[in-house]
Amino acid sequence: MSEQRRQRYQSVLYPLARLPRFRRSELADLVHEEPAAFITRTVNEVVKAGVLETVREEGEIHFEWVRGDRVELVDQWIDRRIHGDQVKEQPERERPRERLMRLGPTSLSDAELLAILIRVGVVGESAVTGGQKLANRFAHELDLIRNYGLEELRKITPAVTKASFCQILAALELGKRATEAARTRPVPITKITSTIEATQYCAQAFAYLAGDAVQEEFHIVTLDTKHKPIRTHKITVGTLDSSLVHPREVFRPAIRDSAAAVLLVHNHPSGDPTPSREDHAVTERLTEAGKLIGIGVLDHIIVARERCQSLREC
Repeated sequence: MSEQRRQRYQSVLYPLARLPRFRRSELADLVHEEPAAFITRTVNEVVKAGVLETVREEGEIHFEWVRGDRVELVDQWIDRRIHGDQVKEQPERERPRERLMRLGPTSLSDAELLAILIRVGVVGESAVTGGQKLANRFAHELDLIRNYGLEELRKITPAVTKASFCQILAALELGKRATEAARTRPVPITKITSTIEATQYCAQAFAYLAGDAVQEEFHIVTLDTKHKPIRTHKITVGTLDSSLVHPREVFRPAIRDSAAAVLLVHNHPSGDPTPSREDHAVTERLTEAGKLIGIGVLDHIIVARERCQSLREC
């Protein structure tokens, strides 16, 4: 029986999932195998679950899928519809906490992790549904949850109570502090005299930039006379621009550290470390400025998910 229900829901939702957006008046043309009443009822339930959103334009209702893989969103909704989304109604092995204990946190979806933080649902809305609605609303930008108050999150899902709101904010802040601790943890002192050593050092010391940073950040590593790292300094945050990365701001901490040389470092949030013309322009400008004050620019390393790239090699 459950397999027949699954097939009926799939026959309605799979054709619709091919389109990021469709009109209510198009439903009959897009779905042919089920009665109109069943199609309408199914679409309304998907809207109620927060997987589809409605927009009225020129007197007509349009439906838009929330961000994410549309077929995956459909399959998740069907599973909850058939098996029930109350945690106690799920097979024990498939409950979020049990999955976390068995498989580890990295195996869980954003929705499942949020459901664990919500912990207990409310009448009419389970923790699982609440987690899914939050994951849909904040897809690929979970950090923005911290900008929302309790009442704002409750408009997304009533499953967020005062207790779960505090747990979510605490988890986000703890994650932020853990990332900061990893960033500031001293890297074993090494001597940087080559491009290979420079890229290896930056891959470790600035690993967080490759994985977590959403904006470009420009840093320097000050080096002593033996080219051993003294410390790192964040100079700017934002799109790298020669007008923003001023030699004065770059070399002030280097002078303070009595550095003999500096290593320039910035990230590409896109994941592609290929240097831009602006990257080369910034490097040339700072290299010339360094010559005037007697502080050499050893290299400029771009940190990205793919790899670290030295501009000296380009």
